[in-house]
Formats: sequence, structure tokens, C-alpha cells
Amino acid sequence: MSGLSRRDLLRNSAAAATLAWGAAARASAPVAKTQGPGVYRLKLGTYQITALYDGLWPIPINDDFIRNASRAQVNKALETDFLAPNILPISFTALLVNTGKKLILIDTGTAGQITDSAGTLLANLAVAGVSPKQIDTVLISHFHPDHINGIKTKDGTKVFTNAEIQVPEGEWAFWMDDSNLRAASGTVHKYFLNTRRIFRDIAKDVRRFSPGGEVAPGIMSLPAYGHTPGHCAFMISSGSDNMLVLSDSVRDPSLFVRHPDWQPTFDMDGPTAVDTRRHLLDRAANDRLLVHGYHFPFPASGHIIKAGRDFELVSVQWTPL
Repeated sequence: MSGLSRRDLLRNSAAAATLAWGAAARASAPVAKTQGPGVYRLKLGTYQITALYDGLWPIPINDDFIRNASRAQVNKALETDFLAPNILPISFTALLVNTGKKLILIDTGTAGQITDSAGTLLANLAVAGVSPKQIDTVLISHFHPDHINGIKTKDGTKVFTNAEIQVPEGEWAFWMDDSNLRAASGTVHKYFLNTRRIFRDIAKDVRRFSPGGEVAPGIMSLPAYGHTPGHCAFMISSGSDNMLVLSDSVRDPSLFVRHPDWQPTFDMDGPTAVDTRRHLLDRAANDRLLVHGYHFPFPASGHIIKAGRDFELVSVQWTPL
């Protein structure tokens, strides 16, 4: 050792440290199999809004997916946002509104009854520190299964035991009509049966509202027809702050924010849905409103800006409360 220079000692020490660090870096560690909880909170006036992620459903796209656009056009739109071709990733995100006095849930998720890759709403509600029995009001935008199935478990048990359930009058009138059920076929026929499964034995406890009025403190219902006959959007207001809840009037932003005139087959009345979509997107852009889209990528909120005749979504940035 006496023959080593100071430079040699420093070199040897550095080498030993590198070897020790390298050995530690090669230690095995399990690879995570899930993401973190899907909960995101934001402030709206004095209200707290919590986005509750329910999962993702990748569905294949066929040639008839959009009535007035080709599969090639759809795939080009997906490619623009670095998405795989021929697959539409449908995300589900409900909203919990805490007014300080009331807890209001807007739509209830899939309850794991549509696809195995969705059904995490209740788990994320627990992460948010809320139990289902604490919910005061459940607001339903329309009667498609991914919005109403969370009202009950698979075995038919009511989930939000203390909540008043409010639904659009137009949805109730359409989906609970037996003549409409008899005329329906395919997937739509299944929706009719599912609606009866959810609501039949709790019908007396369901309040039906006509769009255009206040349905909960600071929350107005807005007619947004086309996707379904009685489909509703909502406006949440606290002080001077507002959030436009688009529900399903605007589905995937890669397709229907940028191409609002496209008519997907899941819009029951395509032309009416386009008129609704353009009206709501125009309002959001002109009034610089915060928006929430049930099927937008989590946390499913942002702002709308105009891009010629079409629009773009600017997603919210992750911020502390």
C-alpha cells in the first residue's frame, strides 16, 4: 500500500464504489402488475370534484363503426394520437361532487359487468375515503349499461343504499316502454333487458327529472339528445366556476372532438347527436369551460379549443389541491 500514490488510491476507491453500486442495482425487484389508484381531485369554487376511474375496454373497430367515415379515416385519426389501429380504447370515469354538505355521484360505472378490465369504481371510491352509503344522490345521464350497472351488484344488491337516484324522464320513458322493447334487436335489445334488471324493483324510489332544471345543489341538467333519446349533460357551478359534464355527447376525443360531425353507430340518432355535440363543444370553447368526458382518458377533464370548424381537447395538468 505504501507504494500507491494518492491518485491510485482515489482510482481504486472509485472502482470499488462502482462495483458495490452495480451489485446493488442488479438486485431483483418484482414488477408491478397494476397502476396506482384512479382518483384525481380538483377544486371548483368551494366544491371538490373527484374523478373516479372505473377501467378501460378496448373494442375492435369494424367497417361500419362510424356511419359517415371509413375505417381508414378512423385509423388515421387514431394514429395521430399514437393509438393502435382498429381498436378503440374506451375509458370509464365517473364524477363525485362534494358540495361540503352533499355527496353526489354522476353515473355509476360498469360494476365489472361488461368487461374484466373495468369495474374499479368502488375500489377507487374507497381510496377517496368515501363509502357507498355516504352518497346522497346518484345522477344518471342515460341508461347504457356502463352508466347504470354500478347501481347494483351482479347479484342484484343495491349499492348506494342511502342515495336518491335521479334519472332523465326521456330515458325512463323510452327504455321502460314495452313496445320499444319488442321492436328492439341485437345489442339494443340487451340494453332494454338490462335497464329492467337495474330499475324494475326500485322503480318507486327513482326520481325522474326533465332536463333544464337543478337536480342537485349547484348542478343543472342539460338536454343532450342523440346518443340516446333522453341523454343528458350536466353543468356543475360553484361561485364563478363551472364544469360542463359532457356525459356521452362527446366520446373519445381523438375521434369526436377533432371530428364532431362523425356519427358512430352507438349514437342512436346520428344527426341529432352531431348537433348536440357541436353545440356543447362550441359552448365549452366560447365560455372557456372546464369539461369532463365520461370516456375521455383519465382524469377525463380539460378544456376545449376551436381548431377551424373542429375542436381540440387540452387535458388538465396534474396539480396539487
